Amino acid sequence: MEATQTCWLFVHGLGQTAASWNQTLAFFGQSHKCMCPELCELTEGRAVAYPNLYNAFCEYCARLSQPLALCGLSLGGVLCLHYAIEHPDRVRSLVLIAAQYQMPKALLKFQNALFRFMPQSMFAQTGFDKKDFLSLCQSMMTLDFRNRLADARCPVLVLCGERDRANQKASRQLAELLPNARLHILANAGHEINLDAPRELASLLDLEAALP
Repeated sequence: MEATQTCWLFVHGLGQTAASWNQTLAFFGQSHKCMCPELCELTEGRAVAYPNLYNAFCEYCARLSQPLALCGLSLGGVLCLHYAIEHPDRVRSLVLIAAQYQMPKALLKFQNALFRFMPQSMFAQTGFDKKDFLSLCQSMMTLDFRNRLADARCPVLVLCGERDRANQKASRQLAELLPNARLHILANAGHEINLDAPRELASLLDLEAALP
């Protein structure tokens, strides 16, 4: 990679928007180039399904000439991990928050069941509508990166909130399976670390950015 400034890419989770990173960036972004793609805008004009979203994300990354540091939460973490596996030469570092590497089918089915009973108005502020949520969850069921994790060669910081019981096991396993990973459990934080503990998250990112 060229010795140019790294571009930090923050990728939000399903149910969030790019603005969900604002508090974190207020503590972190002063001396870094940071970008926060809006996932609903990436899929504009395409059917909302994981393969289309991932391809749109790859196209977004391809337009950036700098080395990338990827930080993703939940769905965003899956996208970032997938990209780091397939494009290891582009990714300088990786921060995965509450990310899964083998999709928990039972959990996705449970989430889809909940989504079906929620009113459309509950989804409006995310940029995706109800059918988009259902389609994304359904299209992720078969994702499984277990046999490809060794291809993600960059330093990886795996994060999970202390109160995020649904994702702690996968986070611990991911930190063990990735070749160059470290695990940090954030005290008193839930699933949405960028909202629950933005200052603490920014401090960890500062340490990550300082790595050679």
